[in-house]
Amino acid sequence: MPKTTEPTDITPRQLDVLAQIEAFQRSRCYSATIGELAEALRLSRPTVFEHIAALRAKKLITRSNGRARSLQLTAKARRLIDTARRLEVRRTSSESTAAQTDDDRWLLAGRVCAGLGIEAIEEPQPFSLASVLGCGQGEFVLQVTGSSMIEAGIHDGDYIVCRPSALAENGQIVVALLDGQTVTLKRFYKDRNAVRLQPANDAFEPVISTDCAIRAVVTGVIRRLAIR
Repeated sequence: MPKTTEPTDITPRQLDVLAQIEAFQRSRCYSATIGELAEALRLSRPTVFEHIAALRAKKLITRSNGRARSLQLTAKARRLIDTARRLEVRRTSSESTAAQTDDDRWLLAGRVCAGLGIEAIEEPQPFSLASVLGCGQGEFVLQVTGSSMIEAGIHDGDYIVCRPSALAENGQIVVALLDGQTVTLKRFYKDRNAVRLQPANDAFEPVISTDCAIRAVVTGVIRRLAIR
């Protein structure tokens, strides 16, 4: 009698759920609850429950009834996670090689002191803006118009490197959409009933808004100096 094959197809989101279960167990030495998984993955509890049910049907996790912390990965699930990680490493390496440009051929020659001075030591090594700015999450570049952020080191005409994000922490510099119409660059603060977008220039007033959508978090600044 031929053996039946266990289902091995899995969606990217289901793989995320498996990886989160594995990471939770590795870091805390006990299983995650449905609520903790929902919070970590930014999904609703019913959605996570549906994924758990599908993964159980595929024999990728087990769960004991009546226990809050009972999610366990099967050996098959661990093999699947290991395979996915190996494929991701290969993909990332391939994309990095394919994306090499003249920027990756720059040379970091060493260090120079802007204070009292240090011994000049040359330590030549490859240099790329992507590695310094932490690129790899869909970053994009915008040119700045205006001077409301000069005290944060961002001047008119500068280029800012932006990481797409709908969330921001207090104090981060963000690109924000106000009232669904205008986009501005400011430092983000969440007050009790509104958002405060704080300029870094005393000549400008803070912007208080109840209709603010974060579009990106600023991770770097690029400036071309004038040569006189």
